[in-house]
Amino acid sequence: MPPITSVQLFTVKTALDADLEGTLAKIADAGFTSVEPYDFVRRADALAAAFTAQGLAAPTGHAFLASDSFVRPDGTGTTVEVPTHDEVFAAAKTLGMTIVIDPYTVPARWETREQIEDTARRLNAAAAAAAPHGLRVGYHNHAHELEAQIDGETGLEVLASLLDPEVALEVDLYWAARAGVDVPALLQRLGDRVKAVHVKDGTLAPELLDAYPPADQVPAGEGTVPLAEALDAASALEYSVVEFDAFDGDLFDAVRTSRVFLDERAGR
Repeated sequence: MPPITSVQLFTVKTALDADLEGTLAKIADAGFTSVEPYDFVRRADALAAAFTAQGLAAPTGHAFLASDSFVRPDGTGTTVEVPTHDEVFAAAKTLGMTIVIDPYTVPARWETREQIEDTARRLNAAAAAAAPHGLRVGYHNHAHELEAQIDGETGLEVLASLLDPEVALEVDLYWAARAGVDVPALLQRLGDRVKAVHVKDGTLAPELLDAYPPADQVPAGEGTVPLAEALDAASALEYSVVEFDAFDGDLFDAVRTSRVFLDERAGR
């Protein structure tokens, strides 16, 4: 069975904050039947009602599980406490999720094996807390987890080796490419640990690689990230999730184009 095509709602964050119902209607009009929410604990009921109204499912979602406080999208930390595991998993059940995915941890936590071991312990503990709710947990990377090198191995692969079998990975294909790794080879090495990917393309123009938000992202299939090869290398993929961190153009056209790229590959 081909993976479910979804879209990470952070892509349309500004529009979503301004008009929840209208934005989700545009997502549905773009051909999506599944979405991946972020920051869903405080608004689970509102999201659930809006998803139902638009015929959308939310099988996966992002919430911090291995950090004590919120981490900004640029990787800097804050002192704002994150919801408890119980709060996260209760909200996830309200939304009908199957996997709750930690979006990232701060780069400073990837400098030593001991730090990565601590993150693995936290994710394993979250998985144990999620199981009674009928949920799994996972981890999503940015570039820093792959730029980190521990004894000749990427930090993300060290983490994978320390995680309990039921903890999944959601590999962000753009950030992996931006970290300079061979993305299809990474997917092959991680094997059936990878249950989801963020399908995100970019030109990877050298003069733009230090920018945040990224300045080079384009619809799937229009950049230089080896998306097709990476998707072929993901042997146990359940969810292919479209995402843009930033895009200088019509986001809804861009996510539709990316959805078509995935659905055509899946023969839909």
